[in-house]
Amino acid sequence: MSLNRHMIREEAFQVLFALQSDPEADIQTVYEAIPHHDEKQIPPYLLTLVNGVREHQDQLDEQINDLLASGWTINRLAKPDLLILRLALFEIQYAENVPTVVAINEALELTKTFSSDKSRKFINGALGKFEKQVNENN
Repeated sequence: MSLNRHMIREEAFQVLFALQSDPEADIQTVYEAIPHHDEKQIPPYLLTLVNGVREHQDQLDEQINDLLASGWTINRLAKPDLLILRLALFEIQYAENVPTVVAINEALELTKTFSSDKSRKFINGALGKFEKQVNENN
């Protein structure tokens, strides 16, 4: 079964969630636990997303902190929302051929699947704020 990028983003979310829940987990075992990988072939874009978010996590978290309302810290965010924001910010800044509008839309789709409508509004606002900041700096 050939996976599209949306499906790969969902899998990246699942891998990152598993690794956040159990940082000592063997990443290969986590990848193999994903249902779509009957042939044990890990899509290159999945590796790009997971490895990229992990490598840039400190920077991404700092950016997320800057997007939060006064008095809020990253520790108060629901874990799914934090992971979705990390994925979106990584794609916006580092993924090739992913327009910002696509990264934001995909983040909102992930939120529909893995979080709540209230979170969807929050994530949309945070990513919109980030996009505005980027546009002002360019």
